Amino acid sequence: MTQDRFVYVVYIQSTPEKVWNALTDGEMTRQYWAHENVSDWQPGSKWQSLRLDEARTPRIVGEVMESVPPRRLVVSWAPPADAADRARHSRVAFDLEPVGDMVRLTVTHDELEAGSEMLRSISNGWPRVLSSLKSLLETGRPLNTWA
Repeated sequence: MTQDRFVYVVYIQSTPEKVWNALTDGEMTRQYWAHENVSDWQPGSKWQSLRLDEARTPRIVGEVMESVPPRRLVVSWAPPADAADRARHSRVAFDLEPVGDMVRLTVTHDELEAGSEMLRSISNGWPRVLSSLKSLLETGRPLNTWA
């Protein structure tokens, strides 16, 4: 299987600690991602991205592979139907680096099947999510990117 990757870099006027909190705190992710990310964020722990519907159904599931607050977070990523099949998981790395009074946040989503629906979906989704995150941290208001 040919694999692909998606890389997105955004500069956010904030601190690594605040960006880390925004990535790992469910109340924060609800605001800019329209999903609640839930985990204890320890390596080996499960994580879920829950819909904000009444049932709070998982949209994405995975495992925390690496967690070095506030510098690096790596998770596996799969739709719930593929949770048991690790061969169908992709991987997302969040790397945070201070640059002056900003943070360079690099999101690398790899181990993707080339040409897959997941690759098409995240290629549209990550820029929306990260733009909304940047807006929330810099202005106090997320973007309405899902309208």
